[in-house]
This record gives sequence, structure tokens and C-alpha cells, in this order.
Amino acid sequence: MSKRWIGIILALFFSLQIGPTASAWAETTTTPGVGTAPAFVQDTSPPTTLDYLCTVRMQLRYPSLCTNLGPAGELAELARLGMYPMRPLPTTDYNLSSPFLDFVYLQMDREGTPLFPTVTDARQRTNHQSVSPRGFVFYSYYNSYPPVADPPPPPLEDVIVYRTGFGYVREDDVELATIASRKGMAFSRTPDRPFGWIAVGGTCTQTGPDNGDYTGNCYVLHHIVQIYGSEQVGDWMWYRIGPEEWVEQRRLSIVFPDPTPPEGVGADERWVVVDLYEQTVTAYDAGQLVYATVASTGLSGKWTRPGLHQVWVKLQADDMTGGEVTPDGSNYYFLDNVPWVMYFDGARALHGTYWHNKFGTQSSRGCVNLTKLDAHWFFDFTEMGTWIYVHDPSGATPTDPSMYGEGGA
Repeated sequence: MSKRWIGIILALFFSLQIGPTASAWAETTTTPGVGTAPAFVQDTSPPTTLDYLCTVRMQLRYPSLCTNLGPAGELAELARLGMYPMRPLPTTDYNLSSPFLDFVYLQMDREGTPLFPTVTDARQRTNHQSVSPRGFVFYSYYNSYPPVADPPPPPLEDVIVYRTGFGYVREDDVELATIASRKGMAFSRTPDRPFGWIAVGGTCTQTGPDNGDYTGNCYVLHHIVQIYGSEQVGDWMWYRIGPEEWVEQRRLSIVFPDPTPPEGVGADERWVVVDLYEQTVTAYDAGQLVYATVASTGLSGKWTRPGLHQVWVKLQADDMTGGEVTPDGSNYYFLDNVPWVMYFDGARALHGTYWHNKFGTQSSRGCVNLTKLDAHWFFDFTEMGTWIYVHDPSGATPTDPSMYGEGGA
């Protein structure tokens, strides 16, 4: 093939490569003179018609050259908001230094449970010397005794017997406590955006803030989400948790990472933040968020008191009691061997909880209820004097000291 035909083919090839984008470039010349020559300069104004849609890669690498129209434009907007690609939270594994506590708990009957002096007495249901108090009562047990035979000889009954610190009880008189196994998240660095948990099981998302158009995606209790945007609709804030997924604020427990220490706390110190509105607890070490979880704080009238407090005593386990014994058992409570207790404001403490799984909602008598695993982590993290900052961003929790007693579990 002659050089002439090779030159023509190359000219046609390059004209086809730059032809479709010719309008995106302009030829300009400088004032003629020595050493001057025509030059091509890029027009950075993006095209405004569908004739010039960019590929996804081009859109993400050179957004100023591309229109925001089309699928690539939509992906570029999601990338700007942090939703493309979806990146996980910077969580990390951790080890607990304190030994695990192996308590197992039993709930007594609210009307009172018979307490027997021996295993045989319990199996025969004879000679019970006392009854547990009427109320909300839990005992931990140390041993369990299975039936001695199958079937057992009379008058023994085919029943498991538990040994507590208050006497022997029969399995058919008590209920085995189910301890929540969930735990919060430890972080290798402070997350870039707010995050949280679904606070109401079965929450279904909408395609826009309160638009009534449901996506069909529904989430279980304590499902972890990240927050990519927010919009006020009426009295409530709506949060964007996905490309076309919005949830109203009352169905979420959110952490807004803030490395600024509370007033009175040094920037290089450790502190714990209890958010009464969001029902979350976070831990900071020298301005870095290192742990976060959901909690249960005080009910209305039994609030967890806002303010800056300090841990004044730590106990691996402690008994907690309150109220008065009444005929209907509605006021008194006794909780045996509550694990990982950190008192910070009178009788108010951060501690493990085995009697409910309502984390993310107010449920306590003033304490900060955590799962057993979360309380274990905070027990290792805190020291005597560690700062505990309790606040309510909504301002709904009273701050008048006269409205607070000693607190309770």
C-alpha cells in the first residue's frame, strides 16, 4: 500500500475519533507573531443534551466535562453523596481484658416463687422455707440438677432444680432469662458520616421523605445503617439511608460523630457520651470515636440526669433493688448480680442488662442499660474518674436537680 493511501486512512481514523466531540473543543489563535501557532483549548462547560452522555468511568473521573444527565450522571451524584460505591463503616475487632462472667439468670414468679432448702425438697415440693418477694425479681443460679431417673421414683418429680444464692427452685416455677447477644461497634477511626440502628423492628423505607411510596425494603430491629442526607418534613426529620431509601427519625437511633470534648474535658482524655434522645452511647479516646452502641436510659419521671459526671466506682457485679413490696408485685424489683457496673451519678450507672432487650428505647429507672457484651467493653474502657457526658439534644429531659433522686436500674 502506498504512503499516500496510508496517510488518507490515518486521517480518516483520527477524524472519526474526534468528530463526535468536536463541539466540546474550540480552536483559538493568538496574535500572529514569531513563535505563535494555533492551539486547542478545552471548553470545560459540560454539554446539556443527551447527545453527549459520558460513560460511567468518564463521568466519575472527569465530572466537569460531562452532563449530569443519564445513568452515569446519577451514579456521579451517588458518588458525591458517598453511596457509590457503598463503603462499610471503619469497624475493627477488639479483645476484652476482663474475664467473662458466666452468670445465668432466672426470673421468679411475680406472685413469689417457693425457695427450698435441698434438691430433694424441691423435687418433692415439700418443706419450702421461704418465698421470693412479690415483684420483678431475678436470681442467678450456680448449679442445675437434672432428674435422677426416667421416670423418677415417687414422690420425686421429673423436674430440673436450680441452686440460687437464696435457695433451690424448680424449673416449672421460674423462667430462664434470655440474654441479648448483640453488641456495638468498635472503630479503627472516626466514621466519615452519621450512622445508626433501626430502632423499630419492621421499619420499611420510602423512596422519598414522607412521600408514601414504599420501596418494599423492610429492616429488622437494630439493623445498622449509614446516613447520607436529611430533610425536614413537618415536625420530623427524614434520613436517607440508601439511594432511594428514606426513614423517619423516630425509627432510628443515630450517632453523629463529634470529636469535640464536652466543656471541662481535655482533648487528650477519654470520655463517654450518652445521648438521651437517640438512645446511643459512644466512647471517645483523645478525640477519636472508638465505640458506639444503642442503650436504654431512664423512663419519663425516672430520667437519666443530664450533665457531666465521672465514674466513681466500678464493680464486676452488683445487686440492684428498689421500690416497695406490694400485694400485686408492681413496684418492687430485685436484680441479682448485675454485671459490669460503672456508677457515675449516685445510684445511676452504666451496666449490663439481662432482663430486657429494648435497647434503643427508654426502659430504665435512671441507669444506662447496655447489653452484657457492651457493658463488658465499657468496663474495660473506663477507669475511676472517666468522664460520662449525658445530654438530650431535644432539650426535653429536665435539668432541674430537684427533680432527681438517687436513681435506679
